Amino acid sequence: MADTMQFDLVSPERRLASVQATEVQIPGADGDMTVMAGHAPTITTLRPGVLRVAGPSGTDEYVVSGGFAEITGEGVSVLAEESLHRDEMNQSIYDRMLDQARDAHAKAQETFKNEPGPVDDAAKLLSDMVAMGGHIGLTPKGF
Repeated sequence: MADTMQFDLVSPERRLASVQATEVQIPGADGDMTVMAGHAPTITTLRPGVLRVAGPSGTDEYVVSGGFAEITGEGVSVLAEESLHRDEMNQSIYDRMLDQARDAHAKAQETFKNEPGPVDDAAKLLSDMVAMGGHIGLTPKGF
């Protein structure tokens, strides 16, 4: 049997998972990464996407809107801004998440005129949110 590690996923509302995992695929802000037992210690930010956890009992998927992942030699802890098990995700929840990203982008455009950094960050968040929805089979309103 492959080496396992502890995986924990929490959001402000609840703990979503605390299991032994053989592999965790993380949607990192700087690119996707796969973590296995013995991975080098790392802290990374998350972008909106699908986090996959493979373990002895199968594979689970979770939708995350952002947050942080801390990787130690013993496991992975993910602190998500918002997270749901893939089976809990539906069109109305996705529409709400997308509306929040659109609002953040509009506010950044209004607040940071001629300052591309914050506006670009908000645009990337919106783009990642749209891509995540497409990946899980949901369609953004107005497209």
